[in-house]
Amino acid sequence: MFSFFESEETKKLKSHITTLGALAKIDGHVDPNEMNFIISIGKRHGMKPSEVRNLLSNTGKTELKLPSNDSERFDQIYDLVEMMLADGIVDDNEMNFCINMAVRLGFNKTIVGLLVRKISIGVKDGHTREYIKQEAQTYLNS
Repeated sequence: MFSFFESEETKKLKSHITTLGALAKIDGHVDPNEMNFIISIGKRHGMKPSEVRNLLSNTGKTELKLPSNDSERFDQIYDLVEMMLADGIVDDNEMNFCINMAVRLGFNKTIVGLLVRKISIGVKDGHTREYIKQEAQTYLNS
């Protein structure tokens, strides 16, 4: 009811959280590491854990709001890839979800597989988000 009064930033955050939740549920269950990761994203943006859990239990009610710039687009795909890696198992369905979301976020279809893989390797190798973003800059301009 009151979502009409939410800021665009809040709508984007809720959309991002529900997208992360959809990725977590793709293998049939939400691993505790995945839930903790989603909660940490929400907390970083001022949401309470209970708000995140409530949002995830009502996923059908959130409209997809796409980011408005390359930095936000990268951050969202980065979070999705990090989420995919959270439980230590990379399922083909999760990988396909990330690739499809990268396309929906506006990345060029011809490079999304490479972008997702570059982020995955960077996260596994322990590089910072900013370092990986810098390394992926060529994909952001595609």
